[in-house]
Amino acid sequence: MELSGESGMGEIIAVCLSDKKGTSKKNVKEGILKKDYGLVGDAHAGPGLRQISLLAKESLEKIKIKGLKIGCGGFGENLTTSGIELTSLIIGTRLRLGKNILIEITQIGKTCKKPCKIYKRLGNCILPSQGIFAKVLKGGKVKVGDRLKIENKGKILTGILTISDRCASGERKDKSGEVIKGLLKRRGLLPVRYKIVPDEKESISLTLKDWSDKEELDLIITTGGTGFSPKDVTSEATREILEKETPGLGEMIRVEGAKKTKRAYLSRGIAGIRRRILIVNLPGSPKGAEESLKIVSPILGHAIEVIKGRIKDG
Repeated sequence: MELSGESGMGEIIAVCLSDKKGTSKKNVKEGILKKDYGLVGDAHAGPGLRQISLLAKESLEKIKIKGLKIGCGGFGENLTTSGIELTSLIIGTRLRLGKNILIEITQIGKTCKKPCKIYKRLGNCILPSQGIFAKVLKGGKVKVGDRLKIENKGKILTGILTISDRCASGERKDKSGEVIKGLLKRRGLLPVRYKIVPDEKESISLTLKDWSDKEELDLIITTGGTGFSPKDVTSEATREILEKETPGLGEMIRVEGAKKTKRAYLSRGIAGIRRRILIVNLPGSPKGAEESLKIVSPILGHAIEVIKGRIKDG
């Protein structure tokens, strides 16, 4: 399934360098990103998976609320960004910076073997949990004010949202999310965002709203929270943020699923549209999620082309 067009964009608000590892970086406002190397002149540049680091302004603002005063580059990031959620990007996702630069996400966060100078000085460091790392596929001049967006490769950009208390707490591995990710790739869709939230209506709604309103995705697939349990609130959280419901997709999943098991009728999953983004609820079990996605995936490309206004309905 191929799709063309612009995705939602973020912005680079700082370009930062340091001449020593483990120290805060200075915002120099512009620099040169070199292919397979990183930011020229920075102590952390070099071949490997962590050629450059990125940290969102939104993460800095959260820690400032706690009383820690820190500016761009303070946690050792090369690029400080605004308007794009970094930590839910899937490894392998490509970002275009400005017109020419292309980077690929290689790592989300990191494990520090020992406290660095930044941690010792500030008593905290959010780069290990909130930062991301990338390699440079195509270099060029990078500067403050450059836009950055997810590279769609002509495919449908998809976000996967897993709703589960146990997965969110780390008690259980998210097998459904992995199954969905693999099936999307095989069907020609491009998963670029992935996140786990607990069975809380507000958390689900906020994520769906945020992902939709940035308009960088074409499709959002949720898994979990569609059953009869008192904790199952995904359908309600989804309906709360939709602009239009598309009941046919939920009906299709239940009717076709019931040919294998009548329990498919116990799924309360819904589907709908917000800001030209299609959102589809799937069951929480790996088998249920996979079978449901197989049922609807053949018509998703056409549905999204209609939503985007590229073809007429029918």
